[in-house]
Parts: sequence; C-alpha cells; structure tokens
Amino acid sequence: MESRRLEILRAIVDEYVATQEPVGSKAIADRHGLGISPATIRNEMALLEEEGLITHPHTSAGRIPTDRGYRFFVDRLSSLKPLSSAERRAIESFLEGAENLDDVVMRTVRLLADLTKQVAVVQYPSLVRSRVRHVELVALTPSRIMVILITDAGRVEQRVVEFDHDLSDSFLSELRAKMNNLTLGERLVDVARLLIGLLEIYSGSARVDASPIISTISEMSLERPEERIVLGGTANLARFREDFSAQIHPILEALEEQVVLLRLLGDVGDTVQVRIGQEQSEQNLRQTSLVTMGYGSQSHSVGALGIIGPTRMDYAASIASVSAVASYVGRYLNEGS
Repeated sequence: MESRRLEILRAIVDEYVATQEPVGSKAIADRHGLGISPATIRNEMALLEEEGLITHPHTSAGRIPTDRGYRFFVDRLSSLKPLSSAERRAIESFLEGAENLDDVVMRTVRLLADLTKQVAVVQYPSLVRSRVRHVELVALTPSRIMVILITDAGRVEQRVVEFDHDLSDSFLSELRAKMNNLTLGERLVDVARLLIGLLEIYSGSARVDASPIISTISEMSLERPEERIVLGGTANLARFREDFSAQIHPILEALEEQVVLLRLLGDVGDTVQVRIGQEQSEQNLRQTSLVTMGYGSQSHSVGALGIIGPTRMDYAASIASVSAVASYVGRYLNEGS
C-alpha cells in the first residue's frame, strides 16, 4: 500500500476512535495536515474501500474502518503512545502495596481497567507453567511436619505430614537442602521425576521417614487446581453500547464463563497479541477486540492478562498499557518472591 493511503487509513482510524462518527475527506484534510486535497483523499478512500479496509455505514458520506482495516492498521503501528510518567508511577505505586498473590491479581485487574477504560482480564499464575522457587519443611511439632512448595509466581502450596515418632532437626535440614538442590528453578511438571532418585540415597528408618515427605512434594507438584480468571471493569462496556450492533448481553454472558476466558488467554506469549472482531474464536465476542500479553520472567510466562473492548479502540494506547502492566507485574512477582 502506498504510504499516502496508509496515512489516510491511520487518519480514519484515529478520527473514528476519537469521535465515533464516520469520517469524511474534509475532516481528514482539515485536521491531519497531509498536504493533499479533499478530492485526492476521496479517491484514495475509494481505493481503501475496494480493498475492504474501510466501509460506509448506511447512507453516510463518511467512512469507518472494517475489522480488516483495523488489523492492517495494528500490524503497521510504527509507534505506540508512551505512558506518561504519572501513569508509570501509578502502576508502580499501585502494585507496591500488594500483600500477597491474591492482592497482586486484584490490584492488576483494577489498574488495567482504570488505565484503558476497557474490560480487564487477569489470569492467576498457572501451576502448569510455574517453576520451583523453594521447598520448605517446618516442624510444627517433632512429629508433625508442614511441607511447603513455593513457585516463582508467588504461589504457595502446603500440606501437613503426620508421623508416629519424632523427626530430628538435622534430618529435616538435610532433606530440605537435598530437595532444593534438585528442584530449584525446575518446572513443576518435572519435580516428581527429579525426586524419584532421592530416596535411593537413604536407607532404613531414614528412608521410611523421607518417603512420605518426598511423596507429598511430588503430589503437590502434579496437582492441577482449576485455573482462575479475574475480570474487572465490565461496566465500561456500557460506555460503548452504541458500538455494538446487537445487545451487549451475549458479550457479558461470554465473559462470565471461565472456560471462555481461559481459552482467550490460553496461547498468550511474551509479546502483545491483538485479535480483532471476526478473528475472535468465540462467536459472542466477535464485535470486540482483545489485547493480551503474558507475564512472568524473561524466560517464560506464568500467566496472562489483557483487555476486551469494542473494535473502535485506541489500539496504540491499549497495547502500550497492556505491555507496561504485564512487565511491571512480572517484575514485581520476581522481585517480591
């Protein structure tokens, strides 16, 4: 596409996002300083319409972007709207006060909804994707041991193992050290396999004592609790009611289904992804756009977050906000755990 036509498409997207009104050639000529006449702009708009990138609703002389036009625009975004220093400080300070993982997730979903004025979706860190940060053994009594598994996403799983005799502190200390040496930084799905050989170094009563503790850690690493999704800002959909040709109720119904939300975030990676309109796999969400990104460490994502809103969305600002929040959440989890 000629650069001039791309600039006209960009102008149409910007104008329509800002005004919610079909965009005419005169508005582009007056407000976007492209240095070309309204007649030339009309000719280029006709070509854009032939290519399926814009359309004219009803009998209006103005044009609006199609889903394909938004996709073309998003794929060629040369720059994003940088977050202001105030917005960056707000993200940092908002997360700094978090006391635990639940608090981090709830603060994040509120923050995303406030920043973007869209519906925010945040997935709890997935145990499937997590790695071991620490294994701890705590003697509640000499014969009652709490086994604790801490992941790199800040999740804490714990079980209590009862014995009919006392265990020595030196035995627990040695077993703790060996389990941490074997599992630190390893994926949870690999923990059981890694611990199989640990029993071989023990014999007699020590092996009998180590076995239930090792088995408990293995079981904790293999369990798959139901993944959780937190939603925020659904009231923002009402602000865009006129953007939806049909009722917003089917959209709200889709957003209430955890399995739908898990599918939306299931293949998110460490870069921002944008799905626009008909690209959505869920039928009831095909009047919306989804901007998502994974969060975690630089090497792997442990969860995902994003926003859902009308296709008439400020994509540059939305992408910048989702990217920044995902980055801060990942950094916070890594530094705080």
